[in-house]
Amino acid sequence: MTSIPGDSAFRRKNLKGTELEATYAGALSYMRRKYSRDLKGVDIAITGIPFDQAVSNRPGTRFGPEAIRKASVEHAWGPYWPWMFDPFDTLAAVDYGDCFYDWGRKDLAPDVIMQHALSVIEQGTELVSLGGDHFVTYPLLKAHAKVHGPLALVHFDAHRDVEPDDGDRIDHGTMFNYAVKEGIIDPKKSIQIGIRTTFHGEQTFGFKILYSDQVHEMSPAEVAAEVAKTVGKQKAYLTFDIDCLDPAFAPGTGTPVPGGLSSHQALSIIRKLKDVNFVGMDLVEVSPPYDHAEITALAGATIVLDYLCLRAWQKGARGEPLPE
Repeated sequence: MTSIPGDSAFRRKNLKGTELEATYAGALSYMRRKYSRDLKGVDIAITGIPFDQAVSNRPGTRFGPEAIRKASVEHAWGPYWPWMFDPFDTLAAVDYGDCFYDWGRKDLAPDVIMQHALSVIEQGTELVSLGGDHFVTYPLLKAHAKVHGPLALVHFDAHRDVEPDDGDRIDHGTMFNYAVKEGIIDPKKSIQIGIRTTFHGEQTFGFKILYSDQVHEMSPAEVAAEVAKTVGKQKAYLTFDIDCLDPAFAPGTGTPVPGGLSSHQALSIIRKLKDVNFVGMDLVEVSPPYDHAEITALAGATIVLDYLCLRAWQKGARGEPLPE
């Protein structure tokens, strides 16, 4: 058992490894990682972006980071199936806390979020962000592009979020329109997965699009191969809107659309993205007021965990099969 009496989110000494404690008690950092803004020796920092002032339907994603952290502790014991290893034996990870902005100055939030992300990325630490509505991906991408250059976008969603815009809107449905036009992402190296909506005036911009019905007809390995083929060797950013999942698996979101992916499909695809050169990711649009029994928050927490396992695997982590 643990060498410390609980609250490893504050009391742990080592940034690696897992300290076991009761899932129903203690400080609720993501996966019980230590809360810290000291990034010395840190591989990955997890941060919350509790912003939901860009939504077009149901609000509530400002409570997403809190809910995802709470749901994550159900898994905080490792090793993790099907990887059969604990990613935190390989990755030094911290919970960087949340991005704080003045809720009365929504106009300033994009720059605050970008600067918050830069404070991590510029130190050579990878950033994993918990939203918040999907608009937050735009300033997060801007921060990553300042360090890494134009990025390939691997985008799981029910919506393409490239709606036409008259400029400078803070809207969770238009921001990838901006990102393409500003050269933040390279659309010809980018792919959108699970799409099942369309809006008047949308352009493809050269994105590879895998509509939901196509994904349902493909195996996870086939989808992952299409991602790898599209992205190539380009540095990539993964953004996962939880409404990519069918509402049966993610009811707690602002703009649910029936016909989406199952949790199994999404997780299986992510686990097979081993050839993609990721430099960061986010999980957005978890809205706890519309959730039931933590279904959506748990799915979000698990998607992030599998991404961390993927990154640990890419850094050399390997699991041991169970003995016969």
